[in-house]
Amino acid sequence: MNATLSGTGRTGLGIAVVAMVLAGCTDIERALNRGGDTPCSEYIKQDQDTKRTTITKFVKQQSKDDREPAGTAVDATMVSVDLLCGAQANADTPIKNADVAGIFIRK
Repeated sequence: MNATLSGTGRTGLGIAVVAMVLAGCTDIERALNRGGDTPCSEYIKQDQDTKRTTITKFVKQQSKDDREPAGTAVDATMVSVDLLCGAQANADTPIKNADVAGIFIRK
């Protein structure tokens, strides 16, 4: 018996691999997300879902707890980081260091 795949078999295998990769994109994105180390310049360009992933990871880093934080904690932190990062004098400031002083003084 020949162990090679036919053209149809290779196509099917390729489609299956692409489907598995696409299904895992969210997990990969979460793993690669830097959370609190994300610079403000990068954070403000993210879409809402990616921002939520970033802030969720940041809150987990701050609390040193791997459990999902409360939605209200994530929402409140998102609002704060949105405001602070939008006004930081140094766009390279990591979101964990974004603060009111950074609005006026380059860090």
